[in-house]
Amino acid sequence: MLFAHYSTPLGLACIEGDADGIRAVTITDAPAPLPADTPPELAPCVQQLAEYFAGKRTVFDLKLNPQGTDFQKNVWQLLAQVPFGSTRSYLEQARHLGDEKAIRAVASANGKNPIWLIIPCHRIVGSNGSLTGYAGGLWRKKWLIEFEKGSRQGELF
Repeated sequence: MLFAHYSTPLGLACIEGDADGIRAVTITDAPAPLPADTPPELAPCVQQLAEYFAGKRTVFDLKLNPQGTDFQKNVWQLLAQVPFGSTRSYLEQARHLGDEKAIRAVASANGKNPIWLIIPCHRIVGSNGSLTGYAGGLWRKKWLIEFEKGSRQGELF
């Protein structure tokens, strides 16, 4: 497994993957490690994260290889279809999967998403629009939703 890091406005993104694809992207408040060469297999991920935070990318085009159950992978594939700048509720996600009674299972799978930001679980909100459940911290979820809606563009420059 190969590793790379990218410093974002929200903390340090830790990228894990190999020739089979990106397996995980996590966010942490830890200080940035000493600079290291980015493995070529992970360089596109670092580049696309930089473009996203520069306001130049709204869709990621990366080979992904998240590890999880078939149900989790279905939920993550559905997450990837939520457009930049918009949100959906957990209930809407469950309905898209064909079973609104699966709302808790959908929320659980959403919370286990191993690929931060690229599989955009931050775009899922409560049925009343409230910001609920986000492994990276609700402040990051709020920042990302506002950024994608355009209110944070000027703060990056």
